[in-house]
Amino acid sequence: MRRVHRTLIEHFSYLGIFQCCVCEREQHLARPYRLHLGPHARCPKCGTFRLKRLGEPDVVDRIQGGLWNLIERLAHGNLYHCRFCRVQFYDRRPLVSRPLEPPSQPEAVAGNTSA
Repeated sequence: MRRVHRTLIEHFSYLGIFQCCVCEREQHLARPYRLHLGPHARCPKCGTFRLKRLGEPDVVDRIQGGLWNLIERLAHGNLYHCRFCRVQFYDRRPLVSRPLEPPSQPEAVAGNTSA
């Protein structure tokens, strides 16, 4: 992977853009504030959609601090838990109703089929 030059507008949206040297496919690394935008709740640390809703705070795992979490809590947001980061946080958005599909794989080359 090699780093690709970003335009002025891309500087506000992405921390970096990388391109694969083999297939020349680009991968974008989003800025952390973009995790708070969108229709569904996401972990503020890793960005995953695989969250669990909690009824009350857990005493073992830590609660995410910061102004954004305080605003979400005061706006009567739900308490969520990320199983990967082991962090609890408040968010007003709902969970994803079904798991997101991974990006589709490119189709097999016509001459390379196995039966």
